[in-house]
Amino acid sequence: MTWDDRLDQWDVERELAARLDESDWVTLQEASTRTGVSRAALRTWYRDDLIPSRLVEGPHGPQRLVPLAMVVARAQESPRLRRTWERRLGEEAQLALLQHRVDELEARVAALEKPAAPR
Repeated sequence: MTWDDRLDQWDVERELAARLDESDWVTLQEASTRTGVSRAALRTWYRDDLIPSRLVEGPHGPQRLVPLAMVVARAQESPRLRRTWERRLGEEAQLALLQHRVDELEARVAALEKPAAPR
């Protein structure tokens, strides 16, 4: 390895370290919950060096942490995960619409059940 190659590698490592320090490190479970990526996929990603990971002491023994920002970036590259997110957003919009309709119906039923004013 030449001196220039080593300097280039060092620059890349410094840039990566700076990005990682700005990221929130979360457990595999939290990363999975927040992004929809399975824990098995996360394990594959860090074992294949697609994302970095840290092993830290947790309340119940050692636990693996991954940088959430890098998990999100990696997940956005996956067409399958992108479709899942889009579908989930579509489902949330449908749920909000149905909730609004239920609220309107409850208001109408309450108005119909209200005793009529004497004449």
